[in-house]
Amino acid sequence: MVSLWPQYGAMESSVLLVGNFLSASTGALTVGEELAIRLRAEGRAVITTSAKRAPVGRLLDMIRTILTMRSEYAVAHIDVYSGRAFLGAELVCTILRLLGKPYSLTLHGGNLPQFGRRWPGRMRRLLRSATVVTTPSRYLFEQMRLYRAKLHLLPNAVDIGAYEFRIRERPRPRLLWLRAFDRIYNPSLAPSVVSKLALQFPDVQLTMIGPDSGDGSLQMTQQAAATLNVSHRLILPGWICKEDVPKWMNRGDIFLNTASIDNAPVSVVEAMASGLCVVSTSVGGIPYLVEHERDALLVPSDDAEAMAAAIGRLLREPGLAARLSQNARAKAQQFDWKVILPQWTALLIQSSEANTR
Repeated sequence: MVSLWPQYGAMESSVLLVGNFLSASTGALTVGEELAIRLRAEGRAVITTSAKRAPVGRLLDMIRTILTMRSEYAVAHIDVYSGRAFLGAELVCTILRLLGKPYSLTLHGGNLPQFGRRWPGRMRRLLRSATVVTTPSRYLFEQMRLYRAKLHLLPNAVDIGAYEFRIRERPRPRLLWLRAFDRIYNPSLAPSVVSKLALQFPDVQLTMIGPDSGDGSLQMTQQAAATLNVSHRLILPGWICKEDVPKWMNRGDIFLNTASIDNAPVSVVEAMASGLCVVSTSVGGIPYLVEHERDALLVPSDDAEAMAAAIGRLLREPGLAARLSQNARAKAQQFDWKVILPQWTALLIQSSEANTR
């Protein structure tokens, strides 16, 4: 095996990825999990933690792995989220510093800037303690420079070649939604959009794909559909494996992103890679990811009327859907793993070299 960090011996040549590796229990493959798969495919040695579902058990498992396998990794990389998860990142980084291990961070979540404004000292200390800090979106890149001047923009990646591109010249009212059923993604907005569209497009249909987060959002969405008498227009297949996403994308023509809080969702990039016309709320990092009227249509948050009107434009306005579809695919090419993975390799080498200076 070729070592990614040749300055270390064989027993200390791995990278430790610390984050949520929950696909076995949730069915949703995270960017961190796919990064581990890609690095291993290149012959890199990778340790991951944690796959525990419960937050407390996951944190304890992270700490156990950091301590018991300290002789087997040269550098660590930690995913950082807001809320209670931020405390876990602080604890993990403190232990790594005590062990003398260099580490890098990636900032996640559209709520992180708000959390930083509430806890500026904690945010500044954590970010400045790392050798390298990355963000997957220009939104977080600009918002979080208040706490650390030097950040690296490293977008979430997708395998563009896995998505069949079909230009949507004459889109049908076949809508697709792909996220976890969670309040921050506001899934119950989608049935309201469908009910408004049904008045003008009687064959409108919406497929909503994703795991149940357990916060009641799935039930709220189903109740909203029943109340609005559009349940028969909804398809709810639940969660699907990553390999099946391109197939489901190809069945739709218009992609809905109803989120109230967002950053740089992979699902939107997947839709763009497939050529779907994206209609999204203009929240968080979304306006940094897509450009209104060029590769997507953006509407205010929690506004069913505006979202339905945008979809109506795609179905009626000549040339609009085709233009967005083509431009979306071109934009998605920038997020291909072939472009992003070499940047990850360089970043991890840079982080590990900090231990030799």
